[in-house]
Amino acid sequence: MEFAIQSTLTAREIKKVREDLGLRQKDFAALANVSVKTVERWESGGTEITGPVVTLVKILKENPDIKDELEIPPKEQVLRLKYFCGNELCTVIDVDERNQKIRIKNFVHDIMYRAFGRNEHPDYKEYEEFLESRCFPRTRDKMKLMLKELNLPFYDPLMIIQKTEGRMAEDDFWIQIEK
Repeated sequence: MEFAIQSTLTAREIKKVREDLGLRQKDFAALANVSVKTVERWESGGTEITGPVVTLVKILKENPDIKDELEIPPKEQVLRLKYFCGNELCTVIDVDERNQKIRIKNFVHDIMYRAFGRNEHPDYKEYEEFLESRCFPRTRDKMKLMLKELNLPFYDPLMIIQKTEGRMAEDDFWIQIEK
């Protein structure tokens, strides 16, 4: 099978794409999943650049907005949850507990992998329901024993997720909490 993608890039092409996207070398390295030293070498070297970055550059040239789609927004709240499936980040959830407001950003198109499915603007109650869905039910038989095992004084979904990462036996989803 053949693909319409050039096989090599020059230092000038890499640097132009990076600058067109408004990225520093550090940021381009993060986007390309390589070290800053690698980007520096690409941009200063006289050798042809090969490998997966050639395809990435082609995609970035054709779809520069993809950078914005993949960029994790700056953390504005004290509490941030990252919802993963395996190693793939699916949704970032920023929580303002005091004012009971949340903001999300999805990084996958498949609604089955999004924390709130089709809902792009969940409210605080839906956030609380989501947390509880990643825990054992509040009505579970022998719940007090489970809480004791987790060393928790009472049922609080966020505290349970801090201990369990919201992992469930039947799926690969989990939650990373940043405070």
